[in-house]
Amino acid sequence: MFRTALLSVLRPSSSLRTVTNRLICSSLAKTTSASSRATNVILMQYRMFSEKPPLTLKTLEERIVLILSLYDKIDPKKLTMDSRFTEDLGLDSLDHVEVIMALEDEFGFEIPDGDADEMKTPRDIFKYIRDKEDVYE
Repeated sequence: MFRTALLSVLRPSSSLRTVTNRLICSSLAKTTSASSRATNVILMQYRMFSEKPPLTLKTLEERIVLILSLYDKIDPKKLTMDSRFTEDLGLDSLDHVEVIMALEDEFGFEIPDGDADEMKTPRDIFKYIRDKEDVYE
């Protein structure tokens, strides 16, 4: 008996609540449709910018030269793709390790020590990254 009385009291309020919810939802849908479209555009733009741009031979070379020219012990005027790190640029073994670490940070992968020891010029680094990463013409 108490259950029946309670249900009869709740039914009118629940149906009123359903109508109110429908009105609120429809008014929100009308007002937020433009903002949700703007949000979708923003999300699409964010999604497009979250991927790395394709790596081409030209951009690979430019990025390597940029990283090396930003290193304070390398004279940018002497830097070419065929400059030798120790003889032409005057780097010692610790500087060579720091350069390799900077390039690892830039390109997002680790270069094993055995491979890093054989990289004597920026062109060697270029060839290594070209072979290991997806580089396009």
